[in-house]
Amino acid sequence: MHGKKFRNTLKNVDRKKAYKLDDAIKLVKQNAVQAARKFDETVEIAMNLGIDTKLSDQSVRGMIQLPHGTGKSMRVAVFAKGEKADEAKKAGADVVGGDDLAEKIMGGFSDFDRVVATPDMMGVVGKLGKVLGPRGLMPNPKLGTVTPNVVEAIKAAKAGSIEFRAEKAGIVQAGIGKASFSEQALLENARSFIAAITKARPTGIKGTYVNRITISSTMGPGVKVDIATVSGEA
Repeated sequence: MHGKKFRNTLKNVDRKKAYKLDDAIKLVKQNAVQAARKFDETVEIAMNLGIDTKLSDQSVRGMIQLPHGTGKSMRVAVFAKGEKADEAKKAGADVVGGDDLAEKIMGGFSDFDRVVATPDMMGVVGKLGKVLGPRGLMPNPKLGTVTPNVVEAIKAAKAGSIEFRAEKAGIVQAGIGKASFSEQALLENARSFIAAITKARPTGIKGTYVNRITISSTMGPGVKVDIATVSGEA
Protein backbone atom coordinates (compact mmCIF):
# COMPACT_ATOMS: atom_id res chain seq x y z
CA MET A 1 0.00 0.00 0.00
CA HIS A 2 1.30 3.43 -0.93
CA GLY A 3 2.15 5.99 1.74
CA LYS A 4 0.44 9.30 2.41
CA LYS A 5 3.03 11.34 0.47
CA PHE A 6 2.57 9.18 -2.63
CA ARG A 7 -1.24 9.41 -2.40
CA ASN A 8 -1.05 13.18 -2.05
CA THR A 9 1.13 13.60 -5.15
CA LEU A 10 -1.01 11.11 -7.07
CA LYS A 11 -3.88 13.59 -6.77
CA ASN A 12 -1.90 15.99 -8.96
CA VAL A 13 -1.62 13.50 -11.84
CA ASP A 14 -4.39 12.79 -14.34
CA ARG A 15 -3.73 9.09 -14.97
CA LYS A 16 -5.77 9.14 -18.18
CA LYS A 17 -3.91 12.10 -19.66
CA ALA A 18 -0.71 12.07 -21.72
CA TYR A 19 1.27 15.24 -20.98
CA LYS A 20 3.66 17.20 -23.14
CA LEU A 21 7.22 16.21 -22.29
CA ASP A 22 8.09 19.52 -20.63
CA ASP A 23 4.81 19.52 -18.64
CA ALA A 24 5.42 15.93 -17.51
CA ILE A 25 8.87 16.84 -16.22
CA LYS A 26 7.53 19.93 -14.49
CA LEU A 27 4.84 17.85 -12.77
CA VAL A 28 7.27 15.14 -11.66
CA LYS A 29 9.63 17.76 -10.26
CA GLN A 30 6.77 19.55 -8.45
CA ASN A 31 5.58 16.28 -6.93
CA ALA A 32 9.06 15.48 -5.67
CA VAL A 33 9.31 18.92 -4.05
CA GLN A 34 5.84 18.56 -2.54
CA ALA A 35 6.69 15.16 -1.05
CA ALA A 36 9.72 16.75 0.62
CA ARG A 37 11.53 13.47 1.13
CA LYS A 38 14.85 13.41 2.93
CA PHE A 39 16.83 12.56 -0.20
CA ASP A 40 17.19 13.95 -3.70
CA GLU A 41 14.97 11.67 -5.78
CA THR A 42 16.14 10.40 -9.15
CA VAL A 43 14.00 11.36 -12.13
CA GLU A 44 13.49 8.29 -14.29
CA ILE A 45 12.26 7.71 -17.82
CA ALA A 46 10.77 4.45 -19.08
CA MET A 47 10.02 3.71 -22.73
CA ASN A 48 7.88 0.75 -23.76
CA LEU A 49 9.10 -0.37 -27.19
CA GLY A 50 7.40 -2.43 -29.86
CA ILE A 51 10.21 -4.95 -30.09
CA ASP A 52 10.52 -8.70 -29.60
CA THR A 53 13.54 -9.12 -27.34
CA LYS A 54 13.62 -12.84 -28.13
CA LEU A 55 14.89 -11.96 -31.60
CA SER A 56 18.61 -11.21 -31.74
CA ASP A 57 18.13 -8.56 -34.44
CA GLN A 58 15.70 -6.58 -32.26
CA SER A 59 17.95 -5.84 -29.30
CA VAL A 60 18.18 -2.23 -28.19
CA ARG A 61 21.36 -1.40 -26.32
CA GLY A 62 23.88 1.40 -26.20
CA MET A 63 25.60 4.15 -24.26
CA ILE A 64 24.75 7.83 -24.11
CA GLN A 65 26.36 10.89 -22.54
CA LEU A 66 23.62 13.01 -20.98
CA PRO A 67 24.27 16.75 -21.47
CA HIS A 68 23.77 17.48 -17.77
CA GLY A 69 24.92 14.17 -16.29
CA THR A 70 22.88 12.02 -13.94
CA GLY A 71 23.66 13.64 -10.62
CA LYS A 72 24.93 10.29 -9.42
CA SER A 73 28.50 9.58 -8.40
CA MET A 74 29.63 6.67 -10.57
CA ARG A 75 31.97 4.09 -9.04
CA VAL A 76 34.21 2.62 -11.73
CA ALA A 77 36.09 -0.67 -11.57
CA VAL A 78 38.88 -1.14 -14.13
CA PHE A 79 40.62 -4.29 -15.26
CA ALA A 80 44.07 -3.27 -16.44
CA LYS A 81 47.74 -3.88 -15.77
CA GLY A 82 51.03 -2.02 -16.05
CA GLU A 83 50.87 1.49 -17.48
CA LYS A 84 47.13 1.20 -18.21
CA ALA A 85 46.49 0.41 -14.55
CA ASP A 86 48.49 3.48 -13.54
CA GLU A 87 46.54 5.61 -16.03
CA ALA A 88 43.25 4.30 -14.64
CA LYS A 89 44.22 5.17 -11.07
CA LYS A 90 45.27 8.69 -12.07
CA ALA A 91 42.00 9.14 -14.01
CA GLY A 92 39.98 8.46 -10.87
CA ALA A 93 39.02 4.79 -11.11
CA ASP A 94 37.62 3.58 -7.78
CA VAL A 95 39.23 0.16 -7.98
CA VAL A 96 41.85 -1.22 -10.39
CA GLY A 97 43.17 -4.74 -10.71
CA GLY A 98 43.44 -8.00 -12.62
CA ASP A 99 43.16 -11.53 -11.26
CA ASP A 100 43.04 -10.11 -7.74
CA LEU A 101 40.04 -7.94 -8.61
CA ALA A 102 38.30 -10.85 -10.33
CA GLU A 103 38.71 -12.98 -7.20
CA LYS A 104 37.41 -10.13 -5.07
CA ILE A 105 34.28 -9.82 -7.24
CA MET A 106 33.75 -13.58 -7.22
CA GLY A 107 33.90 -13.33 -3.45
CA GLY A 108 31.01 -10.87 -3.35
CA PHE A 109 32.58 -7.44 -3.86
CA SER A 110 30.11 -5.27 -5.79
CA ASP A 111 30.86 -1.67 -4.83
CA PHE A 112 30.93 -0.33 -8.40
CA ASP A 113 28.51 0.91 -11.08
CA ARG A 114 30.58 0.49 -14.26
CA VAL A 115 33.28 -1.97 -15.30
CA VAL A 116 35.95 -1.01 -17.82
CA ALA A 117 38.59 -3.37 -19.20
CA THR A 118 41.51 -3.17 -21.58
CA PRO A 119 41.27 -5.74 -24.42
CA ASP A 120 44.12 -7.85 -23.05
CA MET A 121 42.23 -8.35 -19.77
CA MET A 122 39.08 -9.88 -21.26
CA GLY A 123 40.40 -13.38 -20.62
CA VAL A 124 40.18 -12.56 -16.91
CA VAL A 125 36.91 -10.62 -17.14
CA GLY A 126 35.24 -13.33 -19.22
CA LYS A 127 35.21 -15.62 -16.18
CA LEU A 128 32.93 -13.12 -14.42
CA GLY A 129 30.10 -13.36 -16.94
CA LYS A 130 27.68 -15.03 -14.52
CA VAL A 131 28.35 -12.34 -11.92
CA LEU A 132 28.54 -9.19 -14.04
CA GLY A 133 26.11 -10.22 -16.80
CA PRO A 134 22.90 -10.21 -14.71
CA ARG A 135 23.79 -6.75 -13.41
CA GLY A 136 24.39 -5.45 -16.93
CA LEU A 137 28.00 -4.67 -16.05
CA MET A 138 29.89 -6.94 -18.45
CA PRO A 139 32.38 -4.81 -20.45
CA ASN A 140 31.49 -4.53 -24.12
CA PRO A 141 33.54 -3.07 -27.02
CA LYS A 142 30.37 -1.65 -28.63
CA LEU A 143 29.68 0.34 -25.49
CA GLY A 144 33.23 1.62 -25.17
CA THR A 145 33.86 -0.28 -21.94
CA VAL A 146 36.41 -2.61 -23.53
CA THR A 147 39.04 -0.17 -24.69
CA PRO A 148 42.76 0.62 -24.49
CA ASN A 149 41.73 4.21 -23.73
CA VAL A 150 40.75 3.66 -20.10
CA VAL A 151 41.14 7.35 -19.27
CA GLU A 152 38.36 8.42 -21.65
CA ALA A 153 36.10 5.57 -20.52
CA ILE A 154 36.51 6.56 -16.88
CA LYS A 155 35.95 10.25 -17.62
CA ALA A 156 32.78 9.42 -19.59
CA ALA A 157 31.42 7.32 -16.73
CA LYS A 158 32.21 9.98 -14.15
CA ALA A 159 30.69 12.71 -16.35
CA GLY A 160 27.34 10.96 -16.53
CA SER A 161 27.32 8.52 -19.42
CA ILE A 162 24.64 5.86 -18.99
CA GLU A 163 24.14 2.47 -20.52
CA PHE A 164 20.69 1.46 -21.73
CA ARG A 165 19.37 -1.98 -22.58
CA ALA A 166 15.83 -3.16 -23.31
CA GLU A 167 14.48 -5.65 -20.79
CA LYS A 168 12.58 -8.82 -21.72
CA ALA A 169 9.27 -6.93 -21.79
CA GLY A 170 10.68 -4.45 -24.29
CA ILE A 171 11.06 -1.68 -21.71
CA VAL A 172 14.16 0.48 -21.59
CA GLN A 173 14.60 2.81 -18.65
CA ALA A 174 17.18 5.01 -16.99
CA GLY A 175 17.73 7.77 -14.48
CA ILE A 176 18.04 11.10 -16.30
CA GLY A 177 18.91 13.35 -13.38
CA LYS A 178 17.83 14.41 -9.93
CA ALA A 179 14.70 16.21 -8.76
CA SER A 180 16.97 19.10 -7.76
CA PHE A 181 17.98 19.61 -11.42
CA SER A 182 16.35 22.51 -13.26
CA GLU A 183 13.39 21.70 -15.50
CA GLN A 184 15.47 22.68 -18.52
CA ALA A 185 18.32 20.34 -17.59
CA LEU A 186 15.92 17.44 -17.09
CA LEU A 187 14.17 18.26 -20.37
CA GLU A 188 17.43 18.28 -22.31
CA ASN A 189 18.53 15.02 -20.69
CA ALA A 190 15.18 13.42 -21.50
CA ARG A 191 15.35 14.54 -25.11
CA SER A 192 18.87 13.18 -25.46
CA PHE A 193 17.80 9.82 -24.04
CA ILE A 194 14.74 9.58 -26.28
CA ALA A 195 16.84 10.53 -29.31
CA ALA A 196 19.38 7.80 -28.44
CA ILE A 197 16.66 5.16 -28.17
CA THR A 198 15.16 6.33 -31.45
CA LYS A 199 18.54 6.12 -33.17
CA ALA A 200 18.98 2.58 -31.81
CA ARG A 201 15.80 1.38 -33.54
CA PRO A 202 16.40 -2.10 -35.01
CA THR A 203 16.05 -2.22 -38.79
CA GLY A 204 13.70 -5.21 -38.57
CA ILE A 205 11.01 -3.33 -36.65
CA LYS A 206 7.74 -2.83 -38.49
CA GLY A 207 4.96 -0.65 -37.19
CA THR A 208 5.11 1.41 -34.00
CA TYR A 209 8.48 1.48 -32.29
CA VAL A 210 7.75 3.62 -29.20
CA ASN A 211 4.46 2.59 -27.59
CA ARG A 212 4.65 4.50 -24.33
CA ILE A 213 6.85 6.95 -22.45
CA THR A 214 6.56 7.57 -18.71
CA ILE A 215 8.42 9.99 -16.45
CA SER A 216 8.56 9.53 -12.68
CA SER A 217 10.68 10.19 -9.62
CA THR A 218 12.09 7.43 -7.40
CA MET A 219 9.06 7.27 -5.12
CA GLY A 220 6.54 9.32 -7.07
CA PRO A 221 3.73 8.37 -9.46
CA GLY A 222 4.41 7.89 -13.16
CA VAL A 223 3.34 10.61 -15.59
CA LYS A 224 2.50 9.53 -19.13
CA VAL A 225 4.10 11.52 -21.94
CA ASP A 226 2.31 12.41 -25.18
CA ILE A 227 4.59 10.74 -27.74
CA ALA A 228 3.43 13.20 -30.39
CA THR A 229 5.11 16.01 -28.45
CA VAL A 230 8.48 14.31 -28.78
CA SER A 231 8.01 13.22 -32.40
CA GLY A 232 11.22 14.99 -33.27
CA GLU A 233 13.08 12.58 -31.01
CA ALA A 234 10.94 9.42 -30.93
